[in-house]
Amino acid sequence: MSIIKLHDKYFKKYISEEQIEEAIQSLVKQVTNDCQNETPIFIGILNGCFMFVADFVRKYNGNCEVSFVKLASYEGTNSTGKIKQLVGLNQNLEGRTVVILEDIIDTGNTLQEIYDIFRNKKLKQLKVATLFFKPDVFKKELPINYIGLPIPDKFIVGYGLDYDNLGRNLADIYQLTKKPTMKNIVLFGPPGAGKGTQATILKEKYELVHISTGDVFRYNIKNETELGILAKSYMDDGDLVPDNVTIEMLKSEVEKHPEAKGFIFDGFPRTESQAKALDEFLSDKGESISGMVALEVPEDLLVQRILGRGKTSGRSDDTDETKIRHRFQEYHNKTAILKDYYQAQNKYFGINGVGEINEITNRLSNVLDTL
Repeated sequence: MSIIKLHDKYFKKYISEEQIEEAIQSLVKQVTNDCQNETPIFIGILNGCFMFVADFVRKYNGNCEVSFVKLASYEGTNSTGKIKQLVGLNQNLEGRTVVILEDIIDTGNTLQEIYDIFRNKKLKQLKVATLFFKPDVFKKELPINYIGLPIPDKFIVGYGLDYDNLGRNLADIYQLTKKPTMKNIVLFGPPGAGKGTQATILKEKYELVHISTGDVFRYNIKNETELGILAKSYMDDGDLVPDNVTIEMLKSEVEKHPEAKGFIFDGFPRTESQAKALDEFLSDKGESISGMVALEVPEDLLVQRILGRGKTSGRSDDTDETKIRHRFQEYHNKTAILKDYYQAQNKYFGINGVGEINEITNRLSNVLDTL
């Protein structure tokens, strides 16, 4: 998921799970070097730090103790600057090395409270490690010993951080963004389902730009663009065109329509890696896929329809039932993967594709109107 909605606000993916893990590994290495021959007490600042503390401690190989305090200073997306609640420590910390594990430090108000709490604890030493740090708004003359990732002053959720109690369970970090304004549809349908007909109708009805992978390939190859020449070189060798080439073609096509109200993607994506690349590309624009809409028609009905079409179409692959069923198998194999991908985001919509053209259009419109 590249753009998500929590309550009334939208967030786009900002820091990946892998980047978070790398940052924690670096913090653990630094703390380990400084705490040799020690049994430090790691203190997490609830609520947001629970995932950070868990992953940090799992990676820490030395002896250690773990405890928590609770300091709350957020309401909505803005820091109030006031501590609303404090739950202190019970154990004796005299002569001990304490390492505070913070999920995020911004203004430093919470950090000031931490230093005030521990000032009279007679510690051997107090160190502070934060996974995220906002240097642009940090107002205090206080030491921060270990910093995972400096970030700009934008509200983030995920990996323990929340927006009004939602978002803590996300593995990645998401950044506050604007509400998507485009209606972007991935249109799928088996051979003979009438997908091309419906795409033509829908693009006019909703003022969308229809991007067909086949058309894009033919345009680039015919006009001998750099990407077209590259794609043709693979095709001439009998190889599949790599995802990155296909994706760059689609990106180039999207960029031609900066004022578009949205897009109908026809024949793309075909793989999960392409779907993820499309999500990332749209996320950079503050947009996302609104939904994958798939026309569902019984295979036997479509086979007969295509065989009938083959009598006049002139296409040899429309007259061979074995080839037709192979095309269906290819479609189902690819669609099943993408169905799972978009279903996990609650963005998959299966539409009954049997009936008159206007009936099917109405069914599709009922879905598109809600996206």
